[in-house]
Amino acid sequence: MADKKEIIKIDRYVEMVLKGRWLIIIPFCLAMITGIYLAMTLPRIYSAETLILVQPQRVPSDYVRSVVSTNLDARLSSISQEIMSRSNLEKIIDRFKLFAGSQYEKMYMEEKVENLRKRIEVKVLGAKRGQAADAFSISFKGRQPETVMKIANALASYVINENLKDRETQAIGTSNFLEAELKTMRQRLEVVEESLKNYRKQYMGELPEQLETNLNILDRLQAQIDDRAESLRNAKDRAALIENQIQAAREMRATQVSGQSESEYTITLRQLREQLASLKNRYTARHPDVIRLEKRIADLEAESDDTTPDAQMPIKINKNSTLAANQRQLQAVKRDIGNILTEIDQLHHDVRKYQERVENTPKREQELMSLRRDYSNIQASYNSLLNRRLEAEISVNMERKQKGEQFRIIDSAKIPQKPVSPDMKKLFLLTLVIGLGIGSGIVFLIDLQNTAFRRAKEIEDVLGLPVLATVPVILQRKDTLWRWFNTVMSVCAVMVSLTLMAGFAVLAFKRIDLTMAFVRRFLNL
Repeated sequence: MADKKEIIKIDRYVEMVLKGRWLIIIPFCLAMITGIYLAMTLPRIYSAETLILVQPQRVPSDYVRSVVSTNLDARLSSISQEIMSRSNLEKIIDRFKLFAGSQYEKMYMEEKVENLRKRIEVKVLGAKRGQAADAFSISFKGRQPETVMKIANALASYVINENLKDRETQAIGTSNFLEAELKTMRQRLEVVEESLKNYRKQYMGELPEQLETNLNILDRLQAQIDDRAESLRNAKDRAALIENQIQAAREMRATQVSGQSESEYTITLRQLREQLASLKNRYTARHPDVIRLEKRIADLEAESDDTTPDAQMPIKINKNSTLAANQRQLQAVKRDIGNILTEIDQLHHDVRKYQERVENTPKREQELMSLRRDYSNIQASYNSLLNRRLEAEISVNMERKQKGEQFRIIDSAKIPQKPVSPDMKKLFLLTLVIGLGIGSGIVFLIDLQNTAFRRAKEIEDVLGLPVLATVPVILQRKDTLWRWFNTVMSVCAVMVSLTLMAGFAVLAFKRIDLTMAFVRRFLNL
């Protein structure tokens, strides 16, 4: 066979179609009849949809901050799970009497719930990249339009109610959680406050704020020690003086020389006056030593039998009374010395105590700083929790008054007029393609299997011999009648096929319920 490219002519295909027209018409009619049957018998599935808008919080967030999560996708996922839950779907089945027919008697509840779950769809609308969704839809599919509408609206109401409950529950849960945390933090704060109070009570006097006071007290105690030391020296001097006087008095009594006694007494009185003058130069007139010495001089002068204005004149005194008075004064001065020593010891003890306090102050300051740091941290946490709890309580009140973010129905579900399944247009096109495809395929295969020569040109091309003449087909009367009958039947078959296709097209592209109603009225007529 030559490598020439075969020229396809239209007349060959027309001839092929005409010869195999019944192989095309019959499958086509069968396909149309099947399509019409399916269009009339397939169950009609209707869908009702409710559009819900996500309404933002009515109270400005600058004044009241919501404690409820604003992640719509997460909440919708949670609500969708609640919608698809078995308990909720069983309530819907019981409420709307779904699967109540005898054909569903052997159907298990699990199968009913799963069937119903597949017919519910929640779709988020208006969501952009990086932005929150502002609306979503809930759709339900079923065979009865009115029931489909009611279930779709019931699901929307359920979502809205559940959203309100969920937000209020979440707000109350947050408030309760913060209240529990606040109570725990309050207990911790009270424990730290008690520890701080006990610590300050235990180490009172060694606290950092008392350091300056302790230093001042130390300075004052040191000054008192110096003053008491000076008083001790003066007392010792007086004791030594009195002891000298006593010794002199004893000597005078032993010698029994009145002149000498009077001379010694005069010397003693002069010494006392000189000592008083020296004390007045150093102390005031109300100083205890000055007062004591003045009293001593007064007692000596009072003991004399005769006094003269001249201080240098000898004074006659009673020796025994003078000796006794000196002994009494010596005992008093010794008692004063003992008291002063006791006071000095007490002052030294106080100094050591305050020195110990001053030395312990840095240690107490470090420990107190640690306690105060813990107290400050816990108090800051407590104040933060307190503020958050107040915000949570306000948020709870806002949710209870429905001033927070809400779901609002924009378009409620209506009774669907047009079924969403089956898709009649797709069914029509699919049936048309199958009907024509099967017949055309059979005709084409038969033509491929036929090896007979159809034209003289084919004989010349194959055998390489010229065709001298062709004998036409001679038709008899019965052949002519058969051809005419075949032609008429073919035309009728074509008309039937077109009629079936037109009817199927009406069912597919028009409302099938109206078409069926028209057909029923026509048949009744």
